Formats: sequence, structure tokens, C-alpha cells
Amino acid sequence: MNAMLVGADTLGNIPNVLQDFGITIHRHLSGRNSSHQRKVDRLPAGTDLLILFTDFLGHNVMRHFRELAAEENIRFIACRRSVCALKQSLNCAGLAESCQQCPQREQIVAAPARRKR
Repeated sequence: MNAMLVGADTLGNIPNVLQDFGITIHRHLSGRNSSHQRKVDRLPAGTDLLILFTDFLGHNVMRHFRELAAEENIRFIACRRSVCALKQSLNCAGLAESCQQCPQREQIVAAPARRKR
């Protein structure tokens, strides 16, 4: 699965986390550079997942990329730029880590239960 990442100047351990989920980084835009914030007509070809790091993006940039993903029927995840937040969001989206030795693998693969509000 190919992912486009929007937000975050540096990725740190995020590529390792994505690799554990079987996801490769197709493209990364930091979002801080003004050229990255200009209107993009569409997401790059071959993008299967859009990941938005909310603590590094403005509302208009996030809205624009969400609309692009919706137009092309591409799943998107919005989370903070931390390993824990990314793992939680990926698990809630139905993507499971590819670790076969994990004793909780069956629990992770199962659909997450929705919290009642």
C-alpha cells in the first residue's frame, strides 16, 4: 500500500511504523513550505492512503487534501505526528500490523469496537 504523507518537517520513526503495517511512503509534503500549500489538483497516481499530521497543518490545507481524497475514493487518516497516535489511527482504520509473532494479532485484526457516546 502506498501512502502520501502531508505535514511534519521530519518523519523520525514514522517510516518504520508504516513499514510494520505494510505501507510505503509514496510522497511526503511537509506542508510548511508555501509551495506545498498551493492548490494541488489531485493526489499522485498510485496513492492508496492519505495521512494528514494535524499538528503541522492549517485547516484549509487539511480540508483541501481531504476533499481530494474523497473525490478519488482514497482512504485518509488524520492524526498527530507521533508513533502512538499513528499506530492507533491505523488500527482504528482497519489496518493491522504485519507482525506475525504478536500475541495480540487476532485482537488487532478484528474490527475495532465503536465506543458509545
